[in-house]
Amino acid sequence: MLTAKQHELIRFIQQRLEETGISPSFEEMKEALDLKSKSGVHRLISALEERGFLRRLPNRARALEVIRQPEDATPARALGGNVVSLAPAAPRAAPEAANDVIELPLHGRIAAGAPIEAFEGHNTLPVPAALLGPGEHYALEVSGDSMVEAGIFDGDYALVRRTNTARDGEIVVALVRGEEATLKYLRKEDGKVRLDPANAAYDPQFYRADEVEVQGKLAGLLRRYH
Repeated sequence: MLTAKQHELIRFIQQRLEETGISPSFEEMKEALDLKSKSGVHRLISALEERGFLRRLPNRARALEVIRQPEDATPARALGGNVVSLAPAAPRAAPEAANDVIELPLHGRIAAGAPIEAFEGHNTLPVPAALLGPGEHYALEVSGDSMVEAGIFDGDYALVRRTNTARDGEIVVALVRGEEATLKYLRKEDGKVRLDPANAAYDPQFYRADEVEVQGKLAGLLRRYH
């Protein structure tokens, strides 16, 4: 037996998934159920998970899947201006949530100045899916000011698509001599690799082709304002 609020929440989530393919946000669920705080939504979701009605999809934000519908349904009622049917749903496969936020691996800091080591980490960064194209991505925190004229500032998060190839003029994550990584424009000339900054105060860096390995191309940026 579910409580009235648990009924309301699972029906609201199911309705939103059917209409848009995207799970409602915690703020939307709070308003729909007329709750005072998001902590109430968290408690309801946890209770529905424990009872086997909902499942959170791993490594993704705003990703809820309705596993089954309540059997003890009650008549329809309004939720925050939306009328949601509480009649028992006909058996059907629940739609897979289309997630607008993805948790990217956050692999530490990368230099936008003199090369520094970009290290593997165990943290993640929630990123709007609209900022990413196809392919596998990861995130790096930018350190330094050598790319400011390209709009990349210290403390920004570089969203990087994994690839080992790039065209001249693209901004890449370049691993230098197998030890240090840097974020720069890639240029190739006379059999060498030139890594160009976007700051007149810095000089280009020249390397042999075998000293530089492309580890990804810049796909987007995130900036947090404090």
